[in-house]
Amino acid sequence: MDRLLKPVSRKPAPRVGGKPSLRTLWISDVHLGTPGCQAAHLVDFLKHHDCRTLYLVGDIIDGWKLRKQWYWPQEHTNVIRKVLTKAKRGTRVYYVTGNHDEFLRKFVRFGLSLGNIEVVNERIHTTADGRRLLVTHGDAFDVITRYHRWIAALGDAAYEATMTANYWFNRLRARAGLPYWSLSAFAKQRVKSAVNVISRFEETVAHECHRRSLDGVVCGHIHHAEIREIFGVTYHNCGDWVEGCTALAEDHNGRIRILRWIKRGDLHQRGTVLPLRRTGVPSAV
Repeated sequence: MDRLLKPVSRKPAPRVGGKPSLRTLWISDVHLGTPGCQAAHLVDFLKHHDCRTLYLVGDIIDGWKLRKQWYWPQEHTNVIRKVLTKAKRGTRVYYVTGNHDEFLRKFVRFGLSLGNIEVVNERIHTTADGRRLLVTHGDAFDVITRYHRWIAALGDAAYEATMTANYWFNRLRARAGLPYWSLSAFAKQRVKSAVNVISRFEETVAHECHRRSLDGVVCGHIHHAEIREIFGVTYHNCGDWVEGCTALAEDHNGRIRILRWIKRGDLHQRGTVLPLRRTGVPSAV
């Protein structure tokens, strides 16, 4: 995957021939409403990137967490404002519902549209070079999320606990002069059961694209940015804005690449970016 990552300039991308510099942007798994959301970094990213179409590929607002406890700092409002501003200035925005923001799914059948923002459960995107891609959050292809909600809820709690432990662990590493290290990323890549779950998810999505005669898929859900071929289908995953700070970008020739906005080692450098915490964990780095 690393060979696909491309450094991003901190200067606003220039417009090409009067058009936005990017044809399409995909962002997923922001989890607004949780302390782990890297909202300040996302606002900075959106400020520096202009596009014709913006896909918000699910789990943008974390309804699961907000039902339990209200958490909404100014940085999270700033993300919403930035998206609304882009829509007002002509960017077509599609909000693709996910499992954490599934409360929006009941409005899809009514054709919910707010100006230049449309709420959908999925969409077929046609790239500049004519490829047809399924844009979906991906939870519909996750057997655990779809059929075993209590296990999904348990896994969500375990992930939150892992992130909390990871925060304190990296505080100690920083004091020792060591770089940031992600426990959750290590588990996804090395723990056999986690690898198998992710692999089955990716293969299921690829089979669905074959069934619909589509060229590929753009999804999120598993918080792991990647572009690769699976059974002749191009699999694209946006990653997340909790640890990865990644997005997918299509240029005007149809080429899609992963953009990583910030290095993991710099993830918690800014004081406005809040680490995931429970009661007793400080609210800023």
